[in-house]
Amino acid sequence: MNAVVNVNGRIGDAREPLVPVFDHGFLYGEGVYETLRTYERVPFLFDRHVRRLRASAEMIALNVPLDDRQLLERVEATMAALPGSGEAYIRILVTRGVGDLSYDLSATPTPSVVIIVKPFVSPAARTIEQGIAVATVSVLRNHPSSVNPLIKSNNLLNNALAMQEAIRKGAEEAVMRNYRGELAECSQSNLFIVRSGAALTPALDAGLLPGITRAFVIEIGRDIGVPVSEATLRLEDLLGADEAFVTGTTRELTPVVRVDDRQIGSGKPGPITKRLLEAFHKRALEIVRRPQPQPQS
Repeated sequence: MNAVVNVNGRIGDAREPLVPVFDHGFLYGEGVYETLRTYERVPFLFDRHVRRLRASAEMIALNVPLDDRQLLERVEATMAALPGSGEAYIRILVTRGVGDLSYDLSATPTPSVVIIVKPFVSPAARTIEQGIAVATVSVLRNHPSSVNPLIKSNNLLNNALAMQEAIRKGAEEAVMRNYRGELAECSQSNLFIVRSGAALTPALDAGLLPGITRAFVIEIGRDIGVPVSEATLRLEDLLGADEAFVTGTTRELTPVVRVDDRQIGSGKPGPITKRLLEAFHKRALEIVRRPQPQPQS
């Protein structure tokens, strides 16, 4: 794999055995993470991602041992070690650290910080030009009283099982519902529908991760005159939508044209989706081309 890994400040090739097997991130999935990408080699919305990383860590009583400036310096050092000059995919993980086989927090006094950087591979052009098919799945999104979806946890079994079911159905994303039967989110992205010119997305209390791209799209919509709001949505709302799309760091804003065996709207990417995507790209470049704020020490 063409990737560079930074484990607690040590940079090496992805094939090197850098993470000890007694790290509780490996043993128990105890940890949190963020996924970023670059535009013009600038980590996009880094400050927002780090705020969410720290919020996730706080929810599991995990200390992030680096301040924002130190974290950005590690990301930039890891990027610099990756051959080539193209865009980068960045994954930042903070785990409970190495310790005895115990759930006791005192067994792991020193968290681990892992940064993975590899070349960013853009989604296939057809996903934007033609849209994608998604599948409803039987796997429910975690109940907030179990592993709260507000935590961007390294434990992704819930998402993995959902996506694997969608793949078996020939789809490119899984639509997950909550314990009340409401639409929550997808296995790797947030979900939006468009109805009568307005974009709607499930509210946070549906049990979903507050996506960085989700929030960015809500801001963009309001700026360009597309009403965007949260709503309680069910499967019939998705099936009856004029348009639908999913949002995420690597997917940006991807049109959805089919759910299971049902066509959405015209079966092609719709005008509101296209407007939002065009505005997304324009705003992203504006942000990375202006002087970047320095993270706090």
